[in-house]
Order: sequence, then C-alpha cells, then structure tokens
Amino acid sequence: MINRRDFIRNGSLLVGATAVAGDLLAQRHENEVKKIKVGLVGCGGRGTGAIFQALDADPQVYVTALADIFEDNLANTLAALKGKYGDRIDVSEKTSFIGFDAYERLIKSDVDVVLLCTPPNFRPPQLSMAIREGKHVFCEKPVAIDIPGLHEVEAAIKLAKEKKLCVVSGFCFRYSFPNRTLITRLHEGAVGDIKSISTFRHGGELSYKERQPNWSDLEEQLRNWYYYQRYSGDMIVEQTIHSLDYMSWILNNELPEKVTATGGRQSRPWNKFGNVYDHFTVEYAYGNGFRGFHFGRQQNGTTPRNTVEVMGTKGYANVALNSSYEILGEQPWKNKDRLNNMYQTQHDELFKAIREGVVLNDGDFMVKSTLLAIWGRLSAYSGKSIGYDEVINSKERLGPSIEDYHWDMKVDDLTIARPGVYKLS
Repeated sequence: MINRRDFIRNGSLLVGATAVAGDLLAQRHENEVKKIKVGLVGCGGRGTGAIFQALDADPQVYVTALADIFEDNLANTLAALKGKYGDRIDVSEKTSFIGFDAYERLIKSDVDVVLLCTPPNFRPPQLSMAIREGKHVFCEKPVAIDIPGLHEVEAAIKLAKEKKLCVVSGFCFRYSFPNRTLITRLHEGAVGDIKSISTFRHGGELSYKERQPNWSDLEEQLRNWYYYQRYSGDMIVEQTIHSLDYMSWILNNELPEKVTATGGRQSRPWNKFGNVYDHFTVEYAYGNGFRGFHFGRQQNGTTPRNTVEVMGTKGYANVALNSSYEILGEQPWKNKDRLNNMYQTQHDELFKAIREGVVLNDGDFMVKSTLLAIWGRLSAYSGKSIGYDEVINSKERLGPSIEDYHWDMKVDDLTIARPGVYKLS
C-alpha cells in the first residue's frame, strides 16, 4: 500500500523525470535542425571534392567561408558550389579569404567545422590553430612532412581530445566497408598469426602544370606542390602513405623497431619536375622476425598495382584496393557487397558524430601512419637503417614556417637527395 507521503514523493520524481526527458528531447531536436557552418581551407581538386561531400553528408551543412592562396582556385570552387547547392552556399566577399594568412582568417570566423585540404607542409600549424579555436576538423593526409611538424600535430590531437572535438583524417581506406570487414576478420584470427605483410602502390606520374609567363618561381612550385619535398614530403608521404596506413591498421597501429629503405629518381629528368623521388622500397622490421614491405612508384609506362597481401599461419588475405577483397585458407571469405564511397563515408560519419555529440578522433593513427612514411623517406634518402629513437628525434624541417611565406621569397633550393651523401639531422 502506498501512503500519501510516498505518493507525493513518487509524483515529484515522475514530474522531474518527465522534465528531464523533455529537455533531452528538446536538445535532440535542436541538434537535428541546427545549421552546421563549414569552411574550406585549400580549394584545389581534393578540397573541392571534400566540401561537396560535407554538403552531401547533412542537409543542414552550410558553407560560409573559403580560403586559398590563389584567387582563381577559390573562384572556381565557389562557382561549382553555388551551381549545385544554391542557397546553402553563404560565402561573401568578406568570407572569401586569399593569401598565406587566409587559413587564419577563416579559422577565426564563425565556422563550426574546418576542412584542411592544403599542401601538407601547411597542415600542422593549420590543424593546431583550428583545435585551439575549438573547431571540428576534417584533415587530409598526411598530417605533416617532417618530425617537428608531427610533434606539433601530436600536441594538437591531445588538445582536441581534451576539448572533445572531432578530428577525421583523410586516410580513406579506413572508411571502406569491405576493408573494415576484412580487417576485423584478420584481427579475429582469420589467417592465424600474421607473419608478413606486403603493400604495393604502383602508378604513373602525376600531372604537371606548365609555367605561365606571369608566374613567379614560388607560384610555379605551389601550383605543382606534389613534386617538391618542402610541400609534399615526397611521394611516399603524400600518396603511397595510404598503403602504409593499411599495413599499420592491420597491425593495430604498432610501430616498428627499425626501417630500411631505398629509393631514387629514374624516369623523371633531374632538371625538371621538382626534387622528389619516383620510387621507394621499404622494409619495416617489427621484431621477432616480422617484416612489413612497401613498394611504391610513380613512373609512366609501368604496370599499375594497388594491393595489400597478408601471410598468416592459417591463411592468406589478398586485397586489390577498390576492387576485390578475399581471404583464403581455413576461414575463406570474399566480399560480395557493393563498395561504398569511402570519401563520402568519412564525412557522413564526421557530421553524424557532431550531430550526436559523439567524439570521433582519428588523431592517434594519423600521427603513426605519417611517421611510418617520413621514416621510410629518411631511410631512403640517407641510405641508412634507422631506429625509432633516431627518427623521432629528427630536427630536420623541409621548408620555411608558414608565417615566413611571401610572394617574393627565394625558393631555389631544389636538391635531390642522394643516398650516402644526405645526412640525417
């Protein structure tokens, strides 16, 4: 039997619970209809693709600011956005930022989310500022091109965790559903104990924009930034890093003990197309005899290949990326599902997390995969086997600090690294 006092107390609790539930429903509704203001830093091809994907991820995403060092890049992206998304593009002359400090002005505007799609040498200070200003971030890979930059990113990721900000990386293979299924099976022992991993990323050369009469030396370089060490970190850091990230994912992001690499420049002329290599081969030694191998090249007229192969005690996994995914052995499996658009999924999951108040942070593996790529480059450049302590303490910076860039600066240092001559620092 419930007496009067219990009835009053229980009724009060019920009213309180109803009020709390109402508040939660109201908050949920507010989150569902709230506009999310997005700004893009870097209006090149990848940046334009990323901002389209952000808009497709959530109907309440609005683009309110764009930033680039080149006015024509920004104008082209803005025209493409307005042509497809109309009034969801709320970018004015005041929020169209041009110049080397454009990123700073955009980040300090009232955007909620920043997409960082500039050449990777600019990424550490841009990511750091975005996190300090309390913005959620989509950050293209790699996150740095040298070890000092990587340490800056580590500090930014730590701060992002403290502020409960989302940071989603451009390591798109981790957002492929077949990849996720295959990796889960490997982690559950589908091929037994893993004994070796090999990754291949073989393809042709990238396009090159011929110099125009009104371009300075710096503009020519920045229009073709992936051909220059100081902007891209070389091809292993800028492109074939995807394969290294896949290997690291399989190995639960464990770091090797030592790296031994070779590389060079065979097909490109030495007096054109910057100062990056056109091929790398790397051995990652993890201890107990385990080895991971990476083969990458950018050479026209060669056989293309983009694969990951895993050898285990009970089977073998073979991935032809964006094509086929299978496991052979005691627990055979082959993907039969339709491939998702992993680039779109990155943004779908980022904006869903923001909407739901969930922290999605790729920071730890972003840093480790970038380290693997820088480590491989340093070993190839020097011709030396390099241990963890040696690489993580490197002081080498590949280019000027972002605040030192200006259109009259000299950019004539185009040395191509020679193994046995190049010195670690």
